[in-house]
Amino acid sequence: MAQKDMTEKALEAHNDVFADIVNTLVFHGRKKILEDELEQGRERSVYQGEKALREQERDTSKYWRKNHIRIAYIGFENETKAVDDMPLRVIGYDGAAYRDQISCEIDEQGKRKKVLERYPVVTLVLYFGYKKHWDKAKTLYESLGSNMDRDLEPFVNDYKINLFEIAWLTDEQAAGFKSDFGIVADYFIQMRKNGTYNGSVSKVRHMREVLQLLTVLTDDSRFLKTIDGVKEGDEPKNMSEALDMIEKRGIEQGIEQGMKTINMLHARLLKDGRIKDLERCVSDSAYQEQLLAEFFHE
Repeated sequence: MAQKDMTEKALEAHNDVFADIVNTLVFHGRKKILEDELEQGRERSVYQGEKALREQERDTSKYWRKNHIRIAYIGFENETKAVDDMPLRVIGYDGAAYRDQISCEIDEQGKRKKVLERYPVVTLVLYFGYKKHWDKAKTLYESLGSNMDRDLEPFVNDYKINLFEIAWLTDEQAAGFKSDFGIVADYFIQMRKNGTYNGSVSKVRHMREVLQLLTVLTDDSRFLKTIDGVKEGDEPKNMSEALDMIEKRGIEQGIEQGMKTINMLHARLLKDGRIKDLERCVSDSAYQEQLLAEFFHE
C-alpha cells in the first residue's frame, strides 16, 4: 500500500506539475504560482481515534511562499470512485493544517513560542472517474443526510469540497495545462468521450511518473511494466511512443505464452508416446489446434 501511495504521488510532487494544476484549475490559467515558490508540505497528521492515536495522510501537498512568507497550504486528494465521506476527510486534513498554525515551536534559545503565521488551507479533490459523474456527497450537509437535525442547521457550518472532475473538464481547461498533467487529463477525457485512448506526440517531461500515475488510477499495470522494461535512454518521448511499446510488449508476451503452450503440448505427446500425432501437428496447424483443445480445453 505504501509503495502504491508513493507511486501515486510522484508526478504531482513535481513543482512544475503541482503549480500547473493549481494555476489551471483554481486561477483559471493565470500563472500565479511559480515553481520555486513551492515547498513540500507536512502531509501526515495525527488525530485521536476511538481507542488510540491514528494517522492521516494527504495525497500531495505544498506550502506556497512569497518572500519567505507562507501564502497558503494547498493539498490534492486523488479519487477514482465517489465516496460520501469525502467532506469529512477534507475537514480532517484542513483542520489539522489550521491546528498547526496555533502550535508552538522552539526558538534559538530553546524556548517555546507560538507560531505567528496564519494562512489559508486549500484542498482540491481530483476525481478521475470517467464512466459517470461524481454522485456522492459534496458538502457536509449531504454527508450527514437525514442525521442532520434541521433545528441545528443554523449552528452547523456546512463544508464543501473543491471537486474537479478531470474527465469532464472543458476543452479550454484541458488545453490550459502546460505540464505533464495535461497528458493525464487528456487520457481520461478521451476515455470518457470515445472509450479509447490515442496517445499524443507532445513531449512528456516526466514519463515514468506519468505512467506510474496512470497505472494507479486505471489499475492497469501495462503502463508501468512497459517503462520498467526499458533501458535508460530508450524511454518513450511521448504517449504515442509509449502506446506503441505497450502494444509491442503485449504481442511479444502473447507469442511467448503461445510457444510455452505448444512446448507443453509436444512434451505431453512425447510422454504419451503419440509420436505420429506430434509429427502431424508440427506441419498441420488445424490438427495442432485440435490437440491443444483436447489437452488444454480449460
